[in-house]
Amino acid sequence: MNLLSRKTGILVAGLMIVVSCKGPDQVTFMDPQGVPPMPDPKGYVCYRNSDRIAIDGNLSEASWQEVPWTDYFADIEGSQKPEPRFKTRAKMVWDDSCLYVGAILEEPHLWARLKQRDTIIFYDHDFEVFIDPDGDTHAYYELEVNALGTAWDLLLLKPYRDGGPAVFSWDIQGLQVGVHHEGTLNDPSDTDKGWSVEIKLPFSVLKECAPGAAYPVAGNQWRINFSRVEWRTLVENGSYAKEINPQTGKPWPEDNWVWSPQGRINMHMPEMWGFIQFSGLVAGQGSEEFRPDPDLPVKWALRKVYYYQTAYVEKFQRYARTLGELGLKESDFPKEAGTIQMQAGDRCFEAWAPSRLSQYPLSISADGRLEHRMPVSKR
Repeated sequence: MNLLSRKTGILVAGLMIVVSCKGPDQVTFMDPQGVPPMPDPKGYVCYRNSDRIAIDGNLSEASWQEVPWTDYFADIEGSQKPEPRFKTRAKMVWDDSCLYVGAILEEPHLWARLKQRDTIIFYDHDFEVFIDPDGDTHAYYELEVNALGTAWDLLLLKPYRDGGPAVFSWDIQGLQVGVHHEGTLNDPSDTDKGWSVEIKLPFSVLKECAPGAAYPVAGNQWRINFSRVEWRTLVENGSYAKEINPQTGKPWPEDNWVWSPQGRINMHMPEMWGFIQFSGLVAGQGSEEFRPDPDLPVKWALRKVYYYQTAYVEKFQRYARTLGELGLKESDFPKEAGTIQMQAGDRCFEAWAPSRLSQYPLSISADGRLEHRMPVSKR
């Protein structure tokens, strides 16, 4: 079976009961702790590049100068956490064949050790890119790069919470990475300014998980996010080393700073990522407004049912038959989401609600994938 094949049907075992979130169901299950706050995803309008970009880590080309920066990165959990110690921000442009990502990372101590591609790069300080072209939260890409320019690229068929797996042997054919240092790498005797990175991502690969396995066109939106991993370091015997927590005897946990906050310390929640909107305008030749996703309230309502059902089945070894049994009521969902319906058996469930962008409702099931609920004859 092709690695990217998708389940086209919904399997439901046992007796199924269709209910509405407006029904007077008795509450028997309380809010699971893992549910993050409703996302407020960032949006970025990506303009077409106006000149050839050399992938050398220097963001000096006219295209880079003419497009906006993202907001500065924040803590992965959001504004309730302290601001990152060092600043990070990114830019994007595109052409017919590739997506280009550039970023600048403030860093007073340039440090990197890993030189072998596809090693676990976040053991160093790193910059990370996550892309889910069709926004269904399954079959998405992760790329990590350190200050040496070493890359780790992998394909996630599902998030880890849904059983993965991660395909570590998968590579982005044609990937190019360039880094530039404002300082001296692995030299603790001085204070550095930071590093910048340029990444060239061919659409010939990224399209594999895109709607219709097609290249993007102007007006398309993909889900995307960026992350930065930063470790506490100190100098030992003239070299950098990770700072040890004396209470555990292990390095302090890494900091995770991101463009669009996740609400939890977990990058593998694609429903929380931001959006890239591909513009037909050339960089510097006009501007375009970002269009928020009108189905975001519906998607969040369905994801909330998924979160609750996942916690419920872990506790009771079966899925709840009704929203009320989950402890969910109409006021727990965004008003714009409309009526949420659900059917369930012991081993699986499906919830759905009307979409504002399609005649077919949006649905979610036990595997966590978000999709349009097509008639049986069209599945």
